[in-house]
Amino acid sequence: IIVLLLLAWLLASIATFRHPGIGSVPLKGWRRRMIQTTLSRLTRTLFFIMGFQVTVKGKVASLSEAPIFVAAPHSSFFDAIISALTGMPSIVSRAENLSAPVFGTILSSLQPVAVSRQDPDSRKNTVTEITKRALSRGQWPQILIFPEGTCTNRSCLITFKQGAFVPRVPVQPVLLRYPNKLDTVTWTWQGYSLKELCVMTLCQLFTRVEVEFMPVHVPTEEEKNDPILFANRVRQNMASALNVPVTDHTFEDCRLMITAGQLTLPMEAGLVEFTKISKKLNLKWNHVREQLDTFAAIASASKGGRIGIEEFAEYLKLPISDVLKELFLLFDRNGDGTIDFREYVIGLSILCNPANTEETIQMAFKLFDMDEDGTITEEEFASIIQSALGVPELDVSMLFKEIDADETGKLSYDEFKNFALKHPEYAKLFTTYLELQRYQSDMLEEDGTESPEVKHSPGRRSTIAASETTPLARNKVCSEGSEEDNSSTSDKKDD
Repeated sequence: IIVLLLLAWLLASIATFRHPGIGSVPLKGWRRRMIQTTLSRLTRTLFFIMGFQVTVKGKVASLSEAPIFVAAPHSSFFDAIISALTGMPSIVSRAENLSAPVFGTILSSLQPVAVSRQDPDSRKNTVTEITKRALSRGQWPQILIFPEGTCTNRSCLITFKQGAFVPRVPVQPVLLRYPNKLDTVTWTWQGYSLKELCVMTLCQLFTRVEVEFMPVHVPTEEEKNDPILFANRVRQNMASALNVPVTDHTFEDCRLMITAGQLTLPMEAGLVEFTKISKKLNLKWNHVREQLDTFAAIASASKGGRIGIEEFAEYLKLPISDVLKELFLLFDRNGDGTIDFREYVIGLSILCNPANTEETIQMAFKLFDMDEDGTITEEEFASIIQSALGVPELDVSMLFKEIDADETGKLSYDEFKNFALKHPEYAKLFTTYLELQRYQSDMLEEDGTESPEVKHSPGRRSTIAASETTPLARNKVCSEGSEEDNSSTSDKKDD
């Protein structure tokens, strides 16, 4: 094996020796033929020595028929066997792989499209490069892409990234199967390391792998105009052939899983179908990552990485009341009595963040500032919170001290605003209370009377407890234009 690797490194070095612009100018002539024939045969021989029994189904498409191969499910570094079967096409690889000794040189000879997951512009540049090569009319070799973007355990097909489908050219789907009783090839976030898998695989008498080349998928006009539709249809065809389900999870979910594990949460807590909710709710990964920190702080005392009503109340430093229960139910989309991270993210985005505007914060501050002196005392603060929650004897000193950053015993507008922005969960309580006041005011006007409190100042309020009023209907909380469905049950576990 070592001899073959060194020989492959030598051939790759010769093929790329003094070649101008590796990655920007395609290999041609004898250089490309050396890669397609000699390096391809060496790779096949290497897999044979390691005990791989490869079964090939279907016909490999030519460059003119399909400039791009899309392979799935991607579960192991052993998936590289496809390269040898397709004439060593270019691949999409992490930029750091090119600097690896021996393997980096072999990889460079394939003229890969390098992608950096940390570079914010890398994704855009990668798609541009793939498009340029796919439309080069034969100047560049075919491109092999694993559209899932990360390794999985082959139990489903996760969301396909759009890079392979943006060029709007025909693609050939390639299926991978490892029909072995003992799985020694799967390389995922939780499992064996690279070295362990190599040793375990070499200890087997043989390892079966099936590679199936499906018919070329020629995009329709509709698919050409919509890469997401193109990707989803190809994925569905591949999933049907594999007899596995599809799911809307992505590589970003894997990153959130790792973070959840580091925060002592169950790793599955990070599975939020990031791509789906980020598009619907216009969320950025860093923002969701910060929300995971907050969620972990709330759920740390609970079991199973979920927030119950007790943890929710403790985090807000409020008692369990009818109003708090109603707010909790708005987050608990599937009604199982707990809030998971996905429900928490959606709840903040749909319920709290839209309500947490500068105007709302100003109105809430005026509501608390009874004497209109520009500050809020603990007595004023307690009066409104007790009224809003319907708990006359509520002790709010702990919550007040947390907001009172400068410990003056009074809350300035800046302190109030900073706390509101950092804790959007309270925004819905504020807006609900304001809506109740407007409702009560309207009812009084309809009766031809006016409350002395309302008459005195728009900042004044009735002391009727929120718990004595009818809770807001769930289907009226979501902001207009939100694409998130308003069903009472969540689809988060459907997959």
